[in-house]
Amino acid sequence: MELFGTDGVRGKAGKKLDAMTAMRLAMAVGIYFRKESITNRIIVGKDTRRSGYMIENAIVSGLTAVGYNVIQIGPMPTPAIAFLTENMRCDAGIMISASHNPYYDNGVKFFDKKGNKLSVSIEKNIEKIYFDDKLIRENQKISLDIGTSKRIDDVIGRYIVHIKNSFPKDLTLNGIRVVIDTANGAAYKVAPTIFAELGADVIVINNEPNGSNINQSCGALHPQALSQEVVKVRADIGFGLDGDADRLVVVDETGKTIDGDKLIGALAFYLKTENKLLNNAISATVMSNQALEDYLLKKDISLFRCDVGDKNVLEVLQKKDLNFGGEQSGHIILSDYAKTGDALASALQVIAFVIKSQKKTSEAFDIFDLYPQFLENIPVAHKKPLDKIEGYNEFIERLENLGIRTLIRYSGTENLLRVLLEGEDIQILQTEMENLKTFLKRALSD
Repeated sequence: MELFGTDGVRGKAGKKLDAMTAMRLAMAVGIYFRKESITNRIIVGKDTRRSGYMIENAIVSGLTAVGYNVIQIGPMPTPAIAFLTENMRCDAGIMISASHNPYYDNGVKFFDKKGNKLSVSIEKNIEKIYFDDKLIRENQKISLDIGTSKRIDDVIGRYIVHIKNSFPKDLTLNGIRVVIDTANGAAYKVAPTIFAELGADVIVINNEPNGSNINQSCGALHPQALSQEVVKVRADIGFGLDGDADRLVVVDETGKTIDGDKLIGALAFYLKTENKLLNNAISATVMSNQALEDYLLKKDISLFRCDVGDKNVLEVLQKKDLNFGGEQSGHIILSDYAKTGDALASALQVIAFVIKSQKKTSEAFDIFDLYPQFLENIPVAHKKPLDKIEGYNEFIERLENLGIRTLIRYSGTENLLRVLLEGEDIQILQTEMENLKTFLKRALSD
């Protein structure tokens, strides 16, 4: 697709995602959802990027132009938009955010009336409408058929109550010191409020957004400041969010970042012991370490792997009737509480697990050792189909016979071939990675 990527539409604000593109995209979305409209309302939220003002106004113009009434709620986490879309009976929800990207990028994510991210087929239909000049022109309204827009500032309370209700009623955060790095992003108000109301001693950092400091050397992508603060104030645990608060990084009391696969494994077993893990299975991506799968197997928990992307994790959850999954990068989905990755809902389950374990955070997550991994990005001029490379399948089969797990794929946004090798013997991995790089560079140089 020309517009949509792996998670909505994303690009440099003012270039790929300029005001005209955002307005026309909103028109296309409005035209698509008007076919099955129930309330004729669409909710729009955003993170804290300066370009959000431009894109928000353009989206409101586009939606009202095709007759939709718009509810604007300002800076809110992406999972809050998913929740509020369904909770407020809207036909669709729109979140303006480029997630973990730098401030100069921006993006638009879309949710259906049930708060689910859109399927690829729906995105294709919207993109088809976007490029249809005649359809766009014919669907613009006049007179009293033009939509309205209003800003509502008090919906934050609905989301706070919703997330607090995900925390076990028999527990309290009294006496627990928590550091939260909000990445100068969308959760800078809601995150500390939730933890404070549950009784925690909360220290907040990077919670002064200015339009250009979102994700800048802070948050889930850069947890160094969080680690230092946790040690400095002798906190029990630290949580790092990304710009739209759908990704979570956890830091233990020693300042060490907890690996994402250990996070998933520990939460999976915790949910099972609480009789809250549907069908004794979870979903994780092909990027997750084999050690996670082996650990879960010992706990009689099945793992269903999928392609990278929280949308793919959620798709497996729905197909297999599961309620928990995630990515090692920090997107954790607890579908009993959220329709997408929700850093705050995940953080509360993490801290509930630590409390019930009666251990320090570092000890609670020390559940298995990761197998060594090597990841390389190989620049390529052309993305030649891998199965067309002579000798490729035989090379991969030889690696698998050596007990090496392989994941080789082209980047969806750059001219790069991403190569991951994983196994128990680090020396063999090093040797075979060099052999594989030599083979691929030679094969892709033609």
